[in-house]
Amino acid sequence: MKTHGDTAAEGGGRRPALLVAPDSFKGTFSAARVAQAIGRGAAAAGVEAVLCPVADGGEGTLDALVSARGGELRRASASDPLGRPLHAPWALLDDGATAVLESAAASGLHHLGPRPTPAAALAASTAGTGELIVAARDAGARRVLLGVGGSATTDGGRGAIEAIARAGGLRGVQLDVICDVDVPFERAPAVFAPQKGADAATVALLEARLDALAATLPRDPRGVPMTGCAGGLSGGLWAAFGARLHPGAGFVLDAIGFDAQLARATAVATGEGRLDEQTLAGKLIAVVAARCRAARVPLHAVVGQCALPGERVRELSLASVSVAPTEAALEAAGRALGERLTGVASAGDVLVRTFV
Repeated sequence: MKTHGDTAAEGGGRRPALLVAPDSFKGTFSAARVAQAIGRGAAAAGVEAVLCPVADGGEGTLDALVSARGGELRRASASDPLGRPLHAPWALLDDGATAVLESAAASGLHHLGPRPTPAAALAASTAGTGELIVAARDAGARRVLLGVGGSATTDGGRGAIEAIARAGGLRGVQLDVICDVDVPFERAPAVFAPQKGADAATVALLEARLDALAATLPRDPRGVPMTGCAGGLSGGLWAAFGARLHPGAGFVLDAIGFDAQLARATAVATGEGRLDEQTLAGKLIAVVAARCRAARVPLHAVVGQCALPGERVRELSLASVSVAPTEAALEAAGRALGERLTGVASAGDVLVRTFV
């Protein structure tokens, strides 16, 4: 198997090249682990597997960018959503001037345990994310790429804004926020706070709090797409510091040079934990599918679950869907794809196939 930076072989009698570019199966497998399992299976079938784990701005964004562009993993002291101390990972890419952070590292929902409460939903702060941004600034970064997703917070970024201000501001650092959803600032409580422990009364309090905060910011984030990520963190940073907001999947694919790898591939395998209606609304598989259609390269999806009927799956122009909820199943799915590419096995008429 080859990693993303290596050259894939194709044509001229050389074996087929499968570009393996999955997202993480959130809560189960990292994108790298999914790619490795699929790649092992494809390699066992005699196919060149080029591993290119990807992300959409949420979990795995740091790993995907560091894997593709090189860099140094670091850790910094920060606060968790409830103000408790922790050491959170971040990275300085190999240009020495670009840092990569994930808001979930310090401000993630996983820090609240399996059953967050309404009180925790109300108290959760993004201060730790602000502290990580300051740590990157102090390490010499001139640009910070911040992946948002998986947060415990709905504070509109107030905690991060205040932490940065206490430390003397950004001092010329450019913030680029990699957004995993396009929800606007004011919709964040209703859409996301219930999964962070908020009940109906708490959602109403959070909505009122975000409205009050928006009125005090240098520009109003309400109604602006992508300002509701991480409970309004993206909107707060956009309003207070001029952060640039980017659709996550496309930004990450461009940053890791996906299109150049695609041009050398015989086929692509992508994936995520669950193929569902949200996929069609612009999640990673849909973005990869659009690029594969444009390049006329067949795309195969390997997923943990498939909740789309066949006619909806066909809207993505997928050559196949493999449901593979375990690591052994992922490897088996990769081998089946490899056998299909080498002609050992025919595609048949089955669009969705389950591996166990």
